[in-house]
Amino acid sequence: MKNFNERLRELREECDMTQTELAHELLIDQRSLSFYEIGKYEPNIDTLKRMTIFFNVSSDYLLGLIDERRALYENKAELLVV
Repeated sequence: MKNFNERLRELREECDMTQTELAHELLIDQRSLSFYEIGKYEPNIDTLKRMTIFFNVSSDYLLGLIDERRALYENKAELLVV
């Protein structure tokens, strides 16, 4: 199974986004996102929540606890107001 930093980078690349673009969407700075992707730091619960909503995946998938990826929300736009 992949770990959190690998999953995060993979999901970002699937969206064809730069770290700066994703950081803006997640309301964090690019440096923090970079540290998450290299495994230096882990996000706080609010940031993790925004990530799961943005990518429409479970926190278990994002954290690398499970490999099954499935959509959680039909209309995630309503949930992004965090």
